[in-house]
Amino acid sequence: MSRSRTDALRRGIERAFPDRPFTIELWDGSRVPSTRHGPTITVRSSRAIGHLLRSPGELGLGRAYVCGDLDVDDLDGVIALLGRWHAPPLSLPRRLGFGAAALQAAGLHRRPQPPAAELRPRGRRRHTKRRDAEAVRHHYDVSNEFFALFLDPTMTYSCALFEPGTKTLEDAQRAKLELICRKLELEPGQRMLDIGCGWGSLAIHAAREYRASVWGITLSEPQAQLARERAREAGVEDRVEFRVMDYRDLREERFDAVASIGMVEHVGEAQIDEYARQIARVLEPGGRVLNHGIVVIAPQEHGVHIGGEFSNRYVFPDGELLNLSRMLLAFERAGFEALNVENLHTDYAETLRHWTARFEEHLDQAERLAGSERLRVWRLYLRAARNSFETGRNAVYQLLCSRPLIEGASSAPTGARHEPARRRVPPERVPA
Repeated sequence: MSRSRTDALRRGIERAFPDRPFTIELWDGSRVPSTRHGPTITVRSSRAIGHLLRSPGELGLGRAYVCGDLDVDDLDGVIALLGRWHAPPLSLPRRLGFGAAALQAAGLHRRPQPPAAELRPRGRRRHTKRRDAEAVRHHYDVSNEFFALFLDPTMTYSCALFEPGTKTLEDAQRAKLELICRKLELEPGQRMLDIGCGWGSLAIHAAREYRASVWGITLSEPQAQLARERAREAGVEDRVEFRVMDYRDLREERFDAVASIGMVEHVGEAQIDEYARQIARVLEPGGRVLNHGIVVIAPQEHGVHIGGEFSNRYVFPDGELLNLSRMLLAFERAGFEALNVENLHTDYAETLRHWTARFEEHLDQAERLAGSERLRVWRLYLRAARNSFETGRNAVYQLLCSRPLIEGASSAPTGARHEPARRRVPPERVPA
């Protein structure tokens, strides 16, 4: 191919980005060199230009990468540029000229289609039961075997707790499960609800180590199936039940403790108050709830998509991050008393380093199980998620609340004195 078609594009890139901490190699072998050390971005096909013209910015770049039309020699280097390098603003005439040069270089006759791995959930309203189920299953139903490639043997898919002396990811995850049970002050015979139970690690731990009776709920049938198998293997199937259901479908059930670990990100700002009210409806007076979830640090009037446009289409469709203050407000509105707030963001960055390393060790298996597009999605996602915690854009908080022993002011007689939630001495662990 003659390089004359890409000459104008290369000149446009050089003018638009005079400071370039990256090299760009085009499909015809021509290059736009870096002005300082950085990763090399290889545009393998003119279709990548089509994706960028169709959706300029993060989504277009993501589509081109997922399709394999764009590649990089150093994913960590590209992720490190996020937040540290910003493209200079372009005037309208320059944007138009840049677009014309790109279109001429690509020689496109039709717009490329988005990758098959992309999902735009159906329905006009976000966070309906049907739409939430579709979004959650897009993420979790890749296959249990796929997640097992990078999770530890407990199959815990949330932030671990790296205490001093922790040697393995499994040790750190068990420490996190233990921390949750201690904060909830679980006692033998108590009933616990695990919202978004995943593959059952917390439910099994609570049943085995504290002899609690646990309900775990998830929207993913493959998760529930494996969780049941794991409970049988652990010998706690008589104390653990896993159901495929939405938290909004809980009715007459009552629990002494509620845990929601890594699930609130799927709730959304529009539903966060109903989420907290539903937990209050099923929690016995004096009971505790521990909500463990990722938050966005910068003040937001509304929730923001997890990881931006790319994650919203490929990783967590409809996923939203709220501020801690908004989450706390929802629980206070539902009548809860906040007891403790703990930030584990450095632990999540370390967790993601472990997950990334384990995933990289099994790339061939990951591609066999999920295909090349999903493989590329997850290689990018795990690194981007780690970067968000390392740079302070996101944090993960454990919010511990209690439901007072008497009802709130709305149902109490005028002048009634409201007692604080009961405090209990943490129980001794009970052997199985």
